[in-house]
Amino acid sequence: MSGTAAKWEGTKKGTASGIVLTVHARRRMTARRISRRQVNLVVEYGRTKYVKGARYHSVGRNEVVKYMNRGVDFRPVEGIHVVAGTRTDFVEVVTVYRNHNFRGLRPRRR
Repeated sequence: MSGTAAKWEGTKKGTASGIVLTVHARRRMTARRISRRQVNLVVEYGRTKYVKGARYHSVGRNEVVKYMNRGVDFRPVEGIHVVAGTRTDFVEVVTVYRNHNFRGLRPRRR
C-alpha cells in the first residue's frame, strides 16, 4: 500500500475488499467532522452516480425517508457525498463533503 492511502476496515456491497482513504480524504473528513462510520454508511447505502470520471456515493432525502420507514435513522448522514475513483476491486475515497444540493450529480444535456 502506498504512503498516500490508508486501508480502513469496512466492506462494499458484494466485495471482500475494504475502503481506502487518501490523505486528502482523511484531511477533509477531519476538517468537516465526518466520521469513517458515516463514510462507510454512505458507501454502503447511498445512491451511486458516475459523474465526470468519478463515482459519487451520496445520501439524500430519498434515502433518509426510505430507511426511516425501515426503522433506521439516516438523518446524520443526509447530504454527505463521498467521491471515489472508478476502480472495481476496492473503493478509493478521494474526497468527502456535505452538500444538500444534488443538481451537480445530474447528467448534462448535450
